[in-house]
Amino acid sequence: MDTELARRIAANPTYQELKHKRDRYGWVLAVLMLVVYYGFVLLVAFGKDFLSRPLGSGVMTIGMPVGFGVIVFTIVITAFYVRRANSEFDRLSDAVVKAVTP
Repeated sequence: MDTELARRIAANPTYQELKHKRDRYGWVLAVLMLVVYYGFVLLVAFGKDFLSRPLGSGVMTIGMPVGFGVIVFTIVITAFYVRRANSEFDRLSDAVVKAVTP
């Protein structure tokens, strides 16, 4: 990449806004995912009595829907990120490209 182009991109206020918003949003989602995932692992390690309680008269326990919930949560936060990336982040990226290219 041309160093002059890289300098113009880095100095662009729209790029700074994009970088700040994208980084903050990514960290928030990462922390949420870590809390959910490690919360589930800790629950498996220390809450076996809770997770092993049967639901109804069948063989399904509380741990099954909780584990499924972790998977669904991962899909949902991925969808949130993709939705925001495809709208706000792409709009800001396009604005940066228009601003720095002749």
